[in-house]
Amino acid sequence: MLTYFRPAFLMLLIMTLLTGLAYPLAITGIGQLAFSNQANGSAVVVNEKVIGSSLIGQAWSSDKYFWGRPSAAGDKGYDASNSSGSNLGPTSKALMDRIAGDVKKLQSANGAETLPADAVTASGSGLDPHISPAFANLQIARVAKARGLSNDQIKSIVTAQTEEPILGLFSEPRVNVLLLNLALDRLSSAPNG
Repeated sequence: MLTYFRPAFLMLLIMTLLTGLAYPLAITGIGQLAFSNQANGSAVVVNEKVIGSSLIGQAWSSDKYFWGRPSAAGDKGYDASNSSGSNLGPTSKALMDRIAGDVKKLQSANGAETLPADAVTASGSGLDPHISPAFANLQIARVAKARGLSNDQIKSIVTAQTEEPILGLFSEPRVNVLLLNLALDRLSSAPNG
C-alpha cells in the first residue's frame, strides 16, 4: 500500500513546488522586469505621494476639475474593491431617477442641452478612468471659468491628453480624467499660469 502512496505524494510535492512556488515567482519576476509600472498598479505619484492609478477612475466634484463618468462600484462609487455595474435595467425607476439627476446637474453646470452618453452612463466595471473627448469638450467652459483661464488654454490641454485608438483601430478616442486634471494643475501652478 505504501508503494502507491509514495509516488502520489512525490508528485503532489513536485507539482506544488512547480505550480505553487516556481511558476508564480517566475511570472512575478517577469512582470516586475518587463512591465514594472503595470505590475505595481499603474500608480500616479505626485510629490512622492500616490494620488491614484491611471487605470481606476476617481470621483471629482470641484468645478475646477473635469468630471468622470458616473460609477456604480460601491456605495459612493469608484470603489475598486467592489467593481461592478449596477445591474439596473432600462425600465428601472432608480436608474432613470439617477440619470435624470445627472442630466440636470451636468446641464446646469456646463450649460449644454445635449450630453454624450458617457456623461450619464456608468461603465461595466464602474471604474473606467476615461471619458470621451465630447464629454471633455463639454466641460471646457466650466473648468476655464473656475480656473480663470481661457477656453483655448483648457482646450489645448484636452487635445494633448486625448488618447487615440490603439493602432488606429482598437477602441475609441478617450481622455484619462486623472491625467487631464493633473495637467491642469501643472498649468495652473506654472509661472504666469
